[in-house]
Amino acid sequence: MIKRIPLIARDLKRLYTVLLAVLLVLFAVCSLLTNFNLMTLFANGDAFWEFITEDFLPPALPKASRIPGVLSSVLVTLALAMSATAIAAVFAFFVSLFGSEQVSPFPRFAKVVRGFATFLRNIPALVWAFILFSSLGIGTGVGFVALCITSFAFMVRAFVETMEDVSQDCVESLQAVGASFPQRVSQAILPSCLSGFLSWFLYCVEVNIRASTIVGMVGGGGVGLTLFSYIKSFQYDIALSIILLVAVMVIVVDRITSRLRKEILK
Repeated sequence: MIKRIPLIARDLKRLYTVLLAVLLVLFAVCSLLTNFNLMTLFANGDAFWEFITEDFLPPALPKASRIPGVLSSVLVTLALAMSATAIAAVFAFFVSLFGSEQVSPFPRFAKVVRGFATFLRNIPALVWAFILFSSLGIGTGVGFVALCITSFAFMVRAFVETMEDVSQDCVESLQAVGASFPQRVSQAILPSCLSGFLSWFLYCVEVNIRASTIVGMVGGGGVGLTLFSYIKSFQYDIALSIILLVAVMVIVVDRITSRLRKEILK
């Protein structure tokens, strides 16, 4: 008699079954709480595809006189993401030095710094843009500040974790011979953590390229504001062209930053 060998262990198969059952139960509970009906979604599928094929497709170019403005708004979005990330990275570096208990000259203060960064990070850039919109008005200033806040909070946490993952032998050795805090940072932290800092900076640039478009749609300037103006005027075919342009921009930036991160981490 041939004995069958299961491809998956029984315990593991039982675990997968339980996880699937839990996911189905969670889906059912969430559907009841949000009044979501999957059948309604399928029933209205024809209207959705009709809207896509008739209003969005095919993409169309804006008037020749407006094309330079669209391209200029794309450059503004790129500059907004890069400048906000760069400024946030500088502030995040100095603050993160006080957020690591192993590096900070005030170890008890480190938890406060990390907690403050966590609080800021948990508020999306879109929410910050809505908050700032009422005080700063429409413009790139709203997008810049909103991206700066979220980037700063993200990179503080990332930089702190980078410093804590690195061996502290060099830091402790310098501290033992009486090196000052700036000397420990310049001689131990920067040489060992610089590649990690740059990698997180490039990753944040990728995130902010996408986020700057969304923030721009609520008054943050750039291509997001241009896109929203065409959507409000029901020119969906032109809006689709701008969406495709944004997608190409994001893909190109992602490829460049991914390549740079690989080179840095070698």
